[in-house]
Amino acid sequence: MQVQASLSQSLSSKDRNIPVHVAIIMDGNGRWAKQRGLARLEGHRVGVDRIQHVLETLGAKGVKYVTVYAFSTENWNRPQEEVEGLLDILQDALHRQARTLHEKNVRIFHIGKVDRLSPGLQEAVDQVQELTSNNTGVILNVAFDYGGRDEILEAVKRILRDGIPAERLDQELFSQYLYTAHCPDPDLIIRTGGEQRISNFLLWQSAYSEYYSTPTLWPDLDSAELEQVLESYSSRQRRFGRVIPED
Repeated sequence: MQVQASLSQSLSSKDRNIPVHVAIIMDGNGRWAKQRGLARLEGHRVGVDRIQHVLETLGAKGVKYVTVYAFSTENWNRPQEEVEGLLDILQDALHRQARTLHEKNVRIFHIGKVDRLSPGLQEAVDQVQELTSNNTGVILNVAFDYGGRDEILEAVKRILRDGIPAERLDQELFSQYLYTAHCPDPDLIIRTGGEQRISNFLLWQSAYSEYYSTPTLWPDLDSAELEQVLESYSSRQRRFGRVIPED
């Protein structure tokens, strides 16, 4: 009976609808650390390491694009010590994980502003993008110094600078001016930590994304729960404003 059940689960997993692009608001690092009597930065450090595990799990299920919200344009307003610590953690992670992700055929994109990053961090971002530029596996977008409103404003400015006439501008052309021009809009957005808000994340791209909120803190998100998330997504009927006739 156990063998039969496993086979049935395997077949249903293959047949179900898997999102092409999953975006994640990684919330709860600070609370995770506080629960363990640790400094908030320790939670962020563990949270960064969790990305690789989640990426491997989703990639194995057939997800092609993963976008993680690592640092927002509003996060600069946090205490200076925490901001500097977050920047150091990102730079360290790029150096530590770049080779491993490259060997796993992952291609990495930074989405967001770069002018406020330190020269060392800018160089690390450039290096990891160059290192993985020919990879053909899962695409990982790291949203760092990213804000949805800021992205839309930057797109409008670039369109104006390029002299695009109003009659030529449509949604498809506008999307080509966004940081995510290289990938489709997210099918599914996951938010950990129990919050229900979108927090200025992929505002244009998420118009028809499915949303999943879990109370699980980001460092605790594991393969078993990701399996549940994908199962939930698979059971939903995406209408995109249309009426779907019932069978």
